[in-house]
Amino acid sequence: MIRFRPPPCSAALLLLPCALLLSLAGCKPAGPASPVADGLRSQVLHLGNSSEPGDLDPQIATAYTEATILVALFEGLTCLDDATSQPVPGVAESWGISPDGLTYTFHLRAGARWSNGDALTAGDFAWSYRRILSPKLASEYSYMLWPVKNAQAFNEGKITDFAQVGVRAVDDRTLELTLAAPCPWLLALAAHQAWYPVHRSTVEKFGGAEQKGTRWTRPENFVGNGPFTLKEWAPRARIVTARNPYYWDAAHARLNGVVFYPIETLATEEKSYRAGQLHVTYGLPPAKIPAWRAAAPAQLRVDPFLETFFLRFNTAKPPLNNVKVRQALTRALDRVALARDVLRGSVVPAYELTPPDTAGYSSTAHVADDFAAARRLLTEAGFPGGRGLPTFEVQIKNDDVHRTLLEAIQQMWQRELGVKLTLVALEQKTWIQNQSSQAYTISSARWVGDYVDADTFLSLWLTGGGNNWTGWGNADYDRLVTEAARTLDAAKRHTLQQQAEAILLDEGPIVPIYHGARVFLLNPDVKGWTPNLLGSHRYQFLHLK
Repeated sequence: MIRFRPPPCSAALLLLPCALLLSLAGCKPAGPASPVADGLRSQVLHLGNSSEPGDLDPQIATAYTEATILVALFEGLTCLDDATSQPVPGVAESWGISPDGLTYTFHLRAGARWSNGDALTAGDFAWSYRRILSPKLASEYSYMLWPVKNAQAFNEGKITDFAQVGVRAVDDRTLELTLAAPCPWLLALAAHQAWYPVHRSTVEKFGGAEQKGTRWTRPENFVGNGPFTLKEWAPRARIVTARNPYYWDAAHARLNGVVFYPIETLATEEKSYRAGQLHVTYGLPPAKIPAWRAAAPAQLRVDPFLETFFLRFNTAKPPLNNVKVRQALTRALDRVALARDVLRGSVVPAYELTPPDTAGYSSTAHVADDFAAARRLLTEAGFPGGRGLPTFEVQIKNDDVHRTLLEAIQQMWQRELGVKLTLVALEQKTWIQNQSSQAYTISSARWVGDYVDADTFLSLWLTGGGNNWTGWGNADYDRLVTEAARTLDAAKRHTLQQQAEAILLDEGPIVPIYHGARVFLLNPDVKGWTPNLLGSHRYQFLHLK
């Protein structure tokens, strides 16, 4: 086994077959001042993070690659355990739940502070929740707080008195939440970035509570409450964090900092890893998987990941407002070939939205790979052989997985249906903006679960939901998903979710492609890295050795 510390072009590498050598070509020895070489002394983790964050305001950020930074800078009432993805104490050291499941009383830690030394109080949480629910802020993730009594009504402007919302700071260390109905995953929700507190005086100083994109998240202004604080944000270069001495558990934090690199191209990121610039990559180009599997299997990680990759249709745009067109495109795929050949067996085909066995739920409804049925449906829609259809523009994220996968789908749809695509690669910020404003026709997308329940996938498509960017809605679907979310009995909840997912798959505003695994490279010096179903890591528990 080849061991890189850091991974240079070693003599052992020269013994690899030519194909592998060419595949891993371009590496160069890491200099003595390289981040990986210096890591054992500095205890600073250098981590590839794929994309430039649109914002580091936790109530505005929507991307997974933003959440991976925010978890270093903020902490909610609860956290998610790295090994189990289950909720554990965060800022709240304990909590109580009423017998009817409607009232949660959180007890905050006496030592909880902001990174500027200010005390962190229950009032800070209450103010932060009012902010994210403000209709003027228009946070895409505000629906994460809707289980709270009257939160949805306040968020939608139906009521204006926040005192009617079930959020109450009993005293500085006690926060009480009253729910509209029981919510089985409330404690996991409370760990999500939408529930992080924000520092009121800082937010108000730089633009106010209801403004997006203000300068309060710049390093010189930033105040957070996480294990690390923001020291540098060089756009498209790096985000530097350092240990927060005011964090309640700072004495047990092992890393001195984490540096995040927004390297959009996986091939470039892989080269940076081999050059000793990164301890961990965000991903790995599919074409490089066999070479790393053969040359350095201990550094290649294929971790379980609660994720679905899918295509999103803008159903407000003809002809995608025609359900038969959507159904035809959904069926005109060979998902096995995409997973096995294009993505080198690192993922599994998805014939449903929710990954199988998500908290005991597996969809009984499926879409089929059926080219004959796809051609029939397209003919019934009035477009035999694709005649009369426009060339569809597909907006993709500028990375190797999206591009490689969509090029294969482009060929399948052209060959089987006569449907033509043009692919437009965008940086993540623009890609997200276009989808959220429905300035697209088709887009590639992926969703990583926010908590371990089918609801994290199914609630996305509620009519008018903050992350439902398809223009699709269905009253029966809304009713089923909403009722399921209020049902404590798992068997009954799953029955409702089965019915909802069947509607979604039949009407096809989205096309499931594969269920994911996290494929990346991990330097052997990184200790404490645990496979995590939600991909969330509390960096303060990692160290370099």
